[in-house]
Order: sequence, then C-alpha cells, then structure tokens
Amino acid sequence: MRMERERDRFWRLLEPEYARAMMFCRKLIGDRDGGDDLYQDALVTAYTKFSDLRNPEAFRPWLYQVMISTFKSQIRRPWWKRRVAMTSEVEALLVTPDPADILTARRTLNLAFQAVAAEDQALIVLHDLEGWPARELAELTGKSESAVKTRMHRARRKMKEALLGRKGSSGRQSKNENEGETEQCVAV
Repeated sequence: MRMERERDRFWRLLEPEYARAMMFCRKLIGDRDGGDDLYQDALVTAYTKFSDLRNPEAFRPWLYQVMISTFKSQIRRPWWKRRVAMTSEVEALLVTPDPADILTARRTLNLAFQAVAAEDQALIVLHDLEGWPARELAELTGKSESAVKTRMHRARRKMKEALLGRKGSSGRQSKNENEGETEQCVAV
C-alpha cells in the first residue's frame, strides 16, 4: 500500500513538469530521439530514488538534477558506445528536402557545446532556452546566484570563442566591443 502511495505521489509531482522536462532533455541532447532516451533514463532513475526525496517542494530542482546527472553520465560513455548504426531508417532521417540549414545549425550548436562542461550546457539550456531564472538555477546547483551567473557568462564566452575559432577568427575583441554586449544562445 505504501509503495502505491509513493508511486502516485511521484506521478502527481511529475505531471506539471512532464512536458517541460522532456523538452529540456531534447534541447540538452540536441535532438528528439536522444532527448527522449535521456528523459526516459532520467525518469527511471528518479522513480527508483524518489524515496530519498524528503521535501516534495524540492521535487522540480531534484528532478532536473537527476536529468543533468544522467546527461553527464551519458557524455562520459566512450564514443564507440554512443555510435548509431547506419540503417536505412537512420539514413532516411538524414535525407530531407533541404537539410543544409538544419544540419549547419545543429553542428554549430554542438561545436559550441563541446567547448563547455555538461553542467554548463545544462545551465545554458535551462536559463536561455527554458527560461529558468538564475535564482532557481542557484537553488538547483547549490551555488550562489552570482556564481551561477558568472559560470553561465564564462560558458557563453567559451562557446563563442569555440565558434569564432572555427571560423578562423582569433576570437579576440577589444574591450569596447565586449562592453554592453549581451550573449545569448539561440534555440535551434
């Protein structure tokens, strides 16, 4: 009977976050299928560890922390375990009427994300794409709000430098060019 109540409580707390959490995983991975896989893996982990959650008010940050941890674990897997076989279904997904723009945008975003750590990727996606305020990100990470803002600023700068380096630029700007500039990640 207690297990049933715990299960019901888990799904009741998940319900308002379900769609947003799924979209977060998709944005974090960069594609729908990979994001859905991450989401399912994270839900399994969250469900099995739900009894450890003491405060139901902390469910949202706890759930996102589980998703970020699952993402970090997936990134640490060796590349050969993340490979996808080139089947006719995969090939069909890659062949679209005009994939150049979509592929270029995805590659650009992936290149930028490779320059930062997985936790920084998660912060950028949560803040810039999901609209989480820095205050909530501070609660999620257990750091001060200013530390989170500094970390996101540095991550954005690294992403920008990675992209500028890719284009053949030196990536350096004068102090005046940097002043007042607001860096934002653009959803692809």
